[in-house]
Amino acid sequence: MSSKQTSTGSGGQGPGKKKASGASSSGRNDNPAARRAKVHLARNIPVEPAQSALKDGELDLQAFVAAHEFEIRSLEQSMATSKAVGSSRAFQQVPRGLRRRTASHNPRRVPRRLRARAKKEMAEDNTPLVQSRRRKPTSTRARLRAETAKRLRLLAARTKRRKMLSKGNKRGEMGSNAASQRPRPKIRRNQLNEAPKPPARFRKRQIHKTWLPTHLWHAKRARMTPPSDPLWRFSIPLTPSEKIYRPTHRSQGERGTLVWDTSYMSTIGLYGYEAGLCRVLKRIGFTDNSYWNEKGKKWVAGSRSRASIISRDDHGRPRPMCPCTAVWNPQSAAQNESKPQRQIFLRMHPSAFKEVFDELLRLIKMETPRLYIEDLRFEIGSVELTGPASTEALLAVLTPHPNAEQSNLQQGRIFQSLHGLTNPSALTADAMLAFTIQDPRLRYPPRRLEGWAGDRLQEKLMENIAEWPVDKELGSNLLFDRDVRHTASNLPTQQNIYKRRSETMAGAFLIPSESDPEIPITLLASRSLSGTQTQGSWTLMLPWKCVLPVWHSLVHYPLISGGNPRFAGVNESMQVAFERSIPWFPSDFLGTDAGADWELTQRNKRRKDYDKRPKSKRTEWASLDLGAGRKGELGDGLACDFELLFGLAAGSTDVRDKGVSDSDAMEGVEMAAQNIREGIHLKRLNQVSAADINAHIASTTPSALPENAITNVRITTIGRGVVTSCARIYRLPRASSTTAPEASNIEVPSTVPHGISPESNVLPYNLRAQWLSKLCIESDSSKSRKTPRHASDMHERKRLLAQTLTGPPASYPPLPTNHDSIGGHHPLVPDGEDLIGFVTSGSYNMAHGRGTAVGAISVEKVVLDLRTAPKEAKLCVVRNAGENVGWLARWEHV
Repeated sequence: MSSKQTSTGSGGQGPGKKKASGASSSGRNDNPAARRAKVHLARNIPVEPAQSALKDGELDLQAFVAAHEFEIRSLEQSMATSKAVGSSRAFQQVPRGLRRRTASHNPRRVPRRLRARAKKEMAEDNTPLVQSRRRKPTSTRARLRAETAKRLRLLAARTKRRKMLSKGNKRGEMGSNAASQRPRPKIRRNQLNEAPKPPARFRKRQIHKTWLPTHLWHAKRARMTPPSDPLWRFSIPLTPSEKIYRPTHRSQGERGTLVWDTSYMSTIGLYGYEAGLCRVLKRIGFTDNSYWNEKGKKWVAGSRSRASIISRDDHGRPRPMCPCTAVWNPQSAAQNESKPQRQIFLRMHPSAFKEVFDELLRLIKMETPRLYIEDLRFEIGSVELTGPASTEALLAVLTPHPNAEQSNLQQGRIFQSLHGLTNPSALTADAMLAFTIQDPRLRYPPRRLEGWAGDRLQEKLMENIAEWPVDKELGSNLLFDRDVRHTASNLPTQQNIYKRRSETMAGAFLIPSESDPEIPITLLASRSLSGTQTQGSWTLMLPWKCVLPVWHSLVHYPLISGGNPRFAGVNESMQVAFERSIPWFPSDFLGTDAGADWELTQRNKRRKDYDKRPKSKRTEWASLDLGAGRKGELGDGLACDFELLFGLAAGSTDVRDKGVSDSDAMEGVEMAAQNIREGIHLKRLNQVSAADINAHIASTTPSALPENAITNVRITTIGRGVVTSCARIYRLPRASSTTAPEASNIEVPSTVPHGISPESNVLPYNLRAQWLSKLCIESDSSKSRKTPRHASDMHERKRLLAQTLTGPPASYPPLPTNHDSIGGHHPLVPDGEDLIGFVTSGSYNMAHGRGTAVGAISVEKVVLDLRTAPKEAKLCVVRNAGENVGWLARWEHV
């Protein structure tokens, strides 16, 4: 039989033109090109050439039959091979966000569209169906647990039936309004309130912490805080289980939206007469004239929200506590005439809640007539959204209630007129909307909005934003009403919703009935500190028990751009703040008590991770070569060591003077005592705002700055370089008064006399000029990326040789390594006296395409340079802890 040939389709290529390594023996290959090559090879059918059936020009019957037999077998083999190559099980077609670590052979655990296929595949392969509830125990312990669980279920059912019979109800009869009989929770004035009592089966897990309303939903999809180590007394999702760093970058700025359950944020209600409330607000930090002049009238009237850094009195000086958002309850015209009591909501971070609550409690006792405050942490929950599709998701989920009052109905219509808005920053500053919505479960699942890309849409949207008729006919914000919040919390059960849905036409939305309460909400639109061009965010405030229904609709809404809103955790919140170059509370606010506690916690984590590493993988701080004979890291390499910068700790040691202590000495009582000492020293730092620094510089008779004053800055590297947390920030070294040493032609002995050593620990006289020249080099290289000039031609090589021969003789003995530069490429970092601060968070910024950071610097060390040379004063050198290479950067006030 003659040689075979392979037939190819029209326009295709033969297998000889494919790479031999393209096809893999495994059924799955992540390389698309290799997978296509394998499918192509599987679908090719080898055939015999036409000449094989001929012999001396005549048809050979035996050869003809053999050729057709070969082709038929090749056809059958190709059909089997192509089917095997292209086949995949139903559970392998699940989207990436729904995949789990192991495959599931239960058809009910795959999407509904794939269940029929999964059942067919399991029937063909004779795969047994596995159901956890019907699985028989395989061990004695499992059998005992199953029997105990069964007895407990029977006991619980018997107890429930006995209670129902004692109340006169028959077994299984639950009225549709059973939820409305739930007693209203008691809220104590001027005292801390307890968390809601969890169900009995979850009560032991919430002894020392509180679950968010969406805890059970998050626990299956995210990495939560450890049970024994809650965050701010809450069990909070840290980050989703799937990889989300790049999707977070895209969703928050390019396409899609990010959603957080921020119900852990604390809310304090402040009640009393308006004059007393204004005095209290001024004492905690709302002192700017913009809050109380004509511009601030809309805020006091209740149509805007305002944010500020609130502070408390600390020995005659204000000490910052945390960022705070204040929302006033509007008044109607009739209420304005009678001048009743006003209400304010203060929304803040939970790490500073106790500090703020105690300060407010102290201030209200000084007022006459008396004010009072309420702890509303577990009364009001919140959801935060950011990204281009954030408004779209809210419009699809939040439907204004048709039976709302006139003011709420008007603001609901204004909200619906935001059709087409892709950035909340485009709205008026600190915009706020308060209205009532219907239960989102009545319109579940949410449907994709239509008409988002109309021709007249953007024009109409700009007209609505410019007009913004919220200030007309303001009514009371029902979220402030305790009875309305309680009524909204008594939502119908999910079984009731299912029953009503079964009685309606398929695909039709449910109509709100009298048993469906109105849910009061407040929407806050906020801008980023970096400007209106950056994406803004929405904050949705609503009753605590109404968060879960809204959350389910939000995360299941099909976006017009594709996909669903992505949920995020604390790590993603830090990432978004970092990419927008704004400080994140509390990690970047070291001048507050909450920031100091966060820094201590991070130090302990870094030390534990450092101690876990093998000795060969640890950074040897004492042997770090900073050049010019300097050895050792400045301060503690695992901390933002402001104690060393300000000399706060008497026992603070430099690693160059003392080696790193053993890890055993960091345990037990000594570790706790060290944490207490460090906490006391860190809490002596004083935060100063950029406005105070500018006023101090502009004043002819400036007042004295507070001791240990620091300020937050954003840092952008000039050219290359990425800095991380705990990096050291240096100012440019002072210009040296000495001149360059003159070249000498005096002959020197070939050996150095005994007792004489070359000069060490002396920085180059032109170190400042070296760093300033890096600024010019980096700016030129950024404008034009030219290839470096190589000495390839003979003329250039001769010129370099002549320059070497005519130059001054090299010093003897030769200079040690890193004497005047790091590796011959980087200038030396400045000395410890030029250390001005530390980086609190830094990395490569995907939004800016270069390394950025947020840090804190000493005000005392930069204020003099800001007066004399403001441009060069904002240049700095940033060096990562444990490294000797510094990077030129520029800092700006936040």
